[in-house]
Formats: sequence, structure tokens, C-alpha cells
Amino acid sequence: MRREFFFGLFLALCGAVGLTASMALSVEKIEKLTSPDAGLSCDFSVLVQCSANLESAQGAAFGVPNPFLGLVGFALVVCVGVALWAVPHFARWFWMLFNIGVAGAFAFVVWLIGQSIYVLGTLCPWCLVVWLATLPLFFIVTVRNLREGVFGQRARRVGAVLWPWITLVTLAAYLVVAVLAQFRLNVLASIV
Repeated sequence: MRREFFFGLFLALCGAVGLTASMALSVEKIEKLTSPDAGLSCDFSVLVQCSANLESAQGAAFGVPNPFLGLVGFALVVCVGVALWAVPHFARWFWMLFNIGVAGAFAFVVWLIGQSIYVLGTLCPWCLVVWLATLPLFFIVTVRNLREGVFGQRARRVGAVLWPWITLVTLAAYLVVAVLAQFRLNVLASIV
């Protein structure tokens, strides 16, 4: 059985980036709860800030502050990545459940992107880092699972075709978010 060192490294790094952002947002959330009038270190302007996002209903969509969910979710991603260095093979059901979890995170982040840009009208710096980690996490895990036959032999061919395009797909997703933010919030005008 082959070990997937680089895939494990990708998961560990991606999880660490998301975990770092979630930790920073958690600290900011606790700061806001203990000192409601205090300015947060991630509040740079009316457009680029954490406060509006953390204090909104969207900031605790499941009744728990979103950064706390990120702490758990990204820690699990780091654990899976590190475990891949030691364990040559996880069961098919494990990869299916992991992919469902990553897909849920992706769907939640896409919703949060829309809420941030179109409803709240802000870009939270640490949220951007979470988005930066979650988008490729979903694309790479899903296409890797397709290519490895986790979803069946027919899906293996689809994964093999998509795999060389994964970087381009990720960059295109980043570009879509940037264009949406620019059109809705006129980000470039606010930094010039």
C-alpha cells in the first residue's frame, strides 16, 4: 500500500492555515464578548473588518460562533493529513464521510461568502483566509476521491480527467470571489 505523503501534507497545511484563522477569529470573538466597545485588531475600515461579521446572525449560523466550528473542523483536517503519513490506507467509507464533511464546509463557506459580500457588505480578513483554505480543500479532496475510486469505478475516470485542472479550478474560484467582491463592494476604490 502506498502512503499519500503529499496529499497528507496538503491536508495538514490547509488545515493549519484554516485552524490559524479560526483561532484568530475565536480570540477576536472572545475579545468582543468581554469588551463589547473594544475595537478589534482585524478592523481596518468599514469595508475590511471582522466586527460586522462576528456580531451578525451569520457569524453564529448554527447557534455557536462560526470560528469555534472552524477550530474543530480544521483540527480534524490536520489530523487526517498527519494520519496519512502513518497509515497507508483508510477505508472507503472514511473517505466518503470525510468528503461529505468537506463538502458541507464548502457549502457553508460559499453561503458565508455571499452573506459577507451581498448582505453584510464587508470583507473579514480572517474569513478570507478561511475561504482561501476551504475552497482548494474541497476541490482537491473531491477530485482525489474521484480519481482513487472512492465513488466507484466510473467516477475514477472523471477524477483522472479533472485532476490536471485542479489548480486552474481553484484559481478560477478565487477569481470569482474577487470579481464578485469588486463588483458589489468596489474594493479597489477603497484601497486606493
